[in-house]
Order: sequence, then structure tokens, then C-alpha cells
Amino acid sequence: MLKHKNILLGVCGSIAAYKSAVLVRLLVKAGANVKVILTNDAANFITPLTLATLSKNPVYTQYFEAETGVWSNHVELGLWADYFLVAPASANTIGKMANGLCDNLLTAAYLSAKCPVLFAPAMDLDMWQHESTQENISRLQQFGNIMIAPGTGELASGLHGQGRMAEPEEIVAFLATEISKNLPLLGKKALVTAGPTYEAIDPVRFVGNHSSGKMGFAIAERLQELGATVTLIAGPTALTTTKAINRIDVLSAEDMLHACTANFADSAITVMSAAVADYTPVEVAQQKIKKKEEHFSIELKKTTDILASLGNVKLENQVLVGFALETADEDNYAKDKLQRKNLDLIVLNSLNDKGAGFKVDTNKISIFNKNLEKITFETKSKTEVAKDICNEILKLVKTS
Repeated sequence: MLKHKNILLGVCGSIAAYKSAVLVRLLVKAGANVKVILTNDAANFITPLTLATLSKNPVYTQYFEAETGVWSNHVELGLWADYFLVAPASANTIGKMANGLCDNLLTAAYLSAKCPVLFAPAMDLDMWQHESTQENISRLQQFGNIMIAPGTGELASGLHGQGRMAEPEEIVAFLATEISKNLPLLGKKALVTAGPTYEAIDPVRFVGNHSSGKMGFAIAERLQELGATVTLIAGPTALTTTKAINRIDVLSAEDMLHACTANFADSAITVMSAAVADYTPVEVAQQKIKKKEEHFSIELKKTTDILASLGNVKLENQVLVGFALETADEDNYAKDKLQRKNLDLIVLNSLNDKGAGFKVDTNKISIFNKNLEKITFETKSKTEVAKDICNEILKLVKTS
């Protein structure tokens, strides 16, 4: 849920600020991009160096750093964030946020933020129970801000009661759950194929292709980020996936056919980005073939067209996406494939385009929809291309 999310963390003056080091570490470990705003009082409890080291980003403390001449743009920080998390949120800062006061960088960034704001109160029992604190919290919630409720336990004063900031693990889990509520593909299953297939000639050799699987893996990760439950069927590749993605490793076109057939019916979205072999040897030698003859021939037969097979049984509420990698007359081949195989979208790659194709980290694509309308994109990283493809898929899912 947190991967690639931009999290702006505000740390206030509270003994609980020491927990922000663990919180930053957990957020980064979950894949988030983290920037920290530290108030002057918070810097008495934890150093900017600690949080800068853990977040791998500079820590912001002032509007203007006199020694360096650097101005911290609160508007830019507020717009950068996907989520603004204030933890610990002291009674003082909660009061400022509730009443629109912005005498420091944290509260100024809060007033500039366009994203969801979450706050985790941390204070002593009497401060927590005071009517003014409760009224300020109520106002913040009325504004749409989300409170991560404090726990009950031993407090810094020695008292026992409510006011302890939620533990970092609890805050990360709460944030992940909150993110998941707004994901457009939550509750939907997606099936993605990626990588090459290897068609055995003998126990040592195979017929294959140069696909790395990078495009398919990027699509699987993006669909998972959007909330889908993703099954990734991967041909032979060294790429790794997160535990959140259900990965099925296969070797041959036949293996991929069986895996796709077993998982397709339950999938609302299927993206067939694998480079499946069109032909496979008729016979596979049981022993390694020795180099004896001057000329050597292998008889090949067609593999089952997996994409066409799925297109034949596709239901109206299923979205099926195919890929076409072409070297000539690209548009016509892609449109023909789209129609013949009953696809909703087809993604066209041309090996004539610089930065597109196998084994590179970039791609240049065009997408045709069922109306044969063409959308062309510039050369981008495969991560960004995956976002473009998934954006087109989202348009179909909303109307399916």
C-alpha cells in the first residue's frame, strides 16, 4: 500500500518524538518516499541528522536556513505529499492546526496541503482530557483530518492513562489501511503475464527470446498499488516481486497456458505482456544432443495461442489487454490482433523506436482501444509506462 507514496511527516515537540526514527524507518522499508518537517521543540528530542539519515532526504526545520541560504517552500512540500502525517502531534500543534495558525514551517505546510492529513496525538493524560484539546481535535476531524487515536499506558509524567502516541507499527498499519480505502481496484483480481518462455530442445538447450519481464512486472506492481489482488505468471527471469503479489513461475508456453487457464475466470483484469513462444520443438531429446552433424534441423510446431484462447471465453465484465511487438506495418498488425483476439486494449511496441523493446528500462508505446482509437506516448521508464497502461485500464473498469 505504501510503495512509491510520498509521505510528509511532521514531528512535534513531545517525548514521543524519539519514536519518529522508528516510524521513518518503517515507512521507508515499506517503500514510501519520506520527507520530514521537524519543529524547533522537536529538535530537542531527536536530531535532524537522525531523521535525514533514515529518510534519505534533508530534514526541514525552518522557512529559511541562514547558514546555507536555502528557502524551504511550504507550498511545494504540501503539494508534494500524497499523505501528510503529523506524529507525534502535540497539544500545541493540534491547537494551531485547528485554528489556522502558522507560525512555523509544519503548520504552514499543513495549510498548503491538498492531500489527506493524519495526526497521532501524544501528550500527558490531563492535557489529553482538557476540554480545549478535545474541542481542537473535534474541529480537526470536522475539517476532514483523520486521527490515529492515542493508546493507554504509562506516560512520561509517571501517570497511567490515555495520551501515549500510537506505536510506529500501528501508525504504519493505520496509514496503509487508510490508503487502501481509496484505491480504485480494491476488491478486484488481476492477472498479469511477464517474461519469456523457454521451449526445451534437450535437457540443456531451449528456444527462447530476449524478454526480461520488466514491463510485465511493472504493470503487476502498479495494479497492486491501485488495490488489485494480483497474480503474476512469470516466465524465466531474475526479477523479484513483493510478497503482496501472488507469483507463479512457469517455464514453457504450455506451462503458461495451464496457469492462465486456471486463473483467468476469476480475474476482472488480465494483462498478457509475456513474450510467449509461437513455436516449440515437436520432440524433446531426453539426452544432450551432441555436436556431430554439419547441419542440424529441429522440427517445430505451433504453440497454443493463449491470448486468443482467453479472448474466446472472456466475459463482458472482464478486461483483456494484449501486447504487440512489431517491426513493420505496426498499426495494422496491432489493430488486427485486437479484433481477432477479442481484446479491450492492445499495447503496441515497435522495435524501430529508440528506447523500446527488450532488456531496457524504458519503453515507447501506443495503445489502441476497441474503437481503434490510438493513444501515443513518449519514451518513458517502464514504471511510468505501466501507469499509463493502468490509467487506460481504469477507464474500462469504471464502465464495465
